[in-house]
Amino acid sequence: MAAGLSKAKKVRSLKEAREAFHRSGKSVKAWAQENGFSVALCYEVLAGGRKCLRGQSHQIAVKLGIKDGVIADDKLVGMEKES
Repeated sequence: MAAGLSKAKKVRSLKEAREAFHRSGKSVKAWAQENGFSVALCYEVLAGGRKCLRGQSHQIAVKLGIKDGVIADDKLVGMEKES
């Protein structure tokens, strides 16, 4: 399995992700800052206001467990240029 690929873990619903914040006692703002994300964008993702197809919203969704996906650096997995 390539680095960064998920192992088919259970994907959380938006409600489950929000409840996880309540259980942990950590605020969305603190989590966003710890992970280097925009606080407003994290709230938007948790509210279901983003499709989370690419960029930071995709990364947020994958880290929160609400999307099964890969967080790749600058290269697309399987799409590297040959020299």
